[in-house]
Amino acid sequence: MRFADVTGHGELKRRLAAGAAGGRFGHAMLFSGNSGHGALPLAHAFAQYINCEAPVDGDSCGVCSSCVKTAGLAHPDLHFVFPVANVRGNSTVKATSDLYLNQWRELYKATGGYFSEADWYGAMGIENQQGFISRAEADEVIRKLSFKPYENGYKVMIVWLPEKMRVEAANGLLKILEEPWEKTVFLMVSQSPSRLLPTITSRLQEIHVPGVADADMAALLSERCGLQGTRLDHVVRLACGDVLEALSLAGREGESDAEFFEYFAALMRLSYNDRHMELLDWGDRMAAMGREQQKRFLAYCMRMVRENYMMNAGLDGITYLWGGELDFSRRFSPFIGNHNVEQLAGEIEAAVAHIGQNGNPRIVFPHFALAVSKLIVRR
Repeated sequence: MRFADVTGHGELKRRLAAGAAGGRFGHAMLFSGNSGHGALPLAHAFAQYINCEAPVDGDSCGVCSSCVKTAGLAHPDLHFVFPVANVRGNSTVKATSDLYLNQWRELYKATGGYFSEADWYGAMGIENQQGFISRAEADEVIRKLSFKPYENGYKVMIVWLPEKMRVEAANGLLKILEEPWEKTVFLMVSQSPSRLLPTITSRLQEIHVPGVADADMAALLSERCGLQGTRLDHVVRLACGDVLEALSLAGREGESDAEFFEYFAALMRLSYNDRHMELLDWGDRMAAMGREQQKRFLAYCMRMVRENYMMNAGLDGITYLWGGELDFSRRFSPFIGNHNVEQLAGEIEAAVAHIGQNGNPRIVFPHFALAVSKLIVRR
């Protein structure tokens, strides 16, 4: 993958290329940002650039032997680590990335590196489980990197979602991150760097990957999806710099996450009316969803709380609401203000953390619903 294949981030690409051209880059780097921002393809493009045999104008050539193999995820000195799950019915096989490398390559090639954690779990067939990076994986990383490079370049280890490392796995990599072998580069790609152990982050050079600029997003959607005019403007605004969200919105006939909207509206109506028993039933319905869908819903709740707060503050012109969401929010926004917005955001963040840590959703969501009900009061 070349830098040119990554949507947006022109200045960041130039800085990465300039640093690499002068040999001024860390042996352990952390690309942090949402999946839809392009952190993974950007790390992949950087790996291709530093091993390119004939870079051109701040980018890899794309045609040399190294570039062809790196782009095809088949370079012998390029390795990937990602969250996996134990093989069902076989407790003797250790869960490592090599077991799922074919699925990884298929998903990566189909999406260009723009896919979510949920997409990856779906490709593995573990939608209702949580992946992890084990100590066995850490041992395998050290074994692979202990060999000399197969070709005359860098050995590159791309670790996707290092926050999924178990503590023993993270501790197992500390020494090699501190004192790597010659011409060894770690590129970690994280959506939640705050969840990494401090001993890991202290050894990494962080590169924050922000959302894609509106102009770059509009160009992508116009070329790939044929969107124009008002529809294009709406999708760009709603995507907030996230390529995955933009493509998802562009592919829908509806205006938003209709199912999530109904769940959110039901939660707020029941909270407003103090229907506590029905709130418990609502929590049970949410608990029946898969974990990744639960996290997506909570992210949707955070967006709706933010938008309603802005509408209540009189900032209607810069809100990202339309259709049914807008009609609902015109009536509901007076109940989201300075008196409760921070507490609501805190409850949502806590629920996300609990679900991400494999908390029991039959406990998490009823508690979340009742906590929200205390914050939505008649004024």
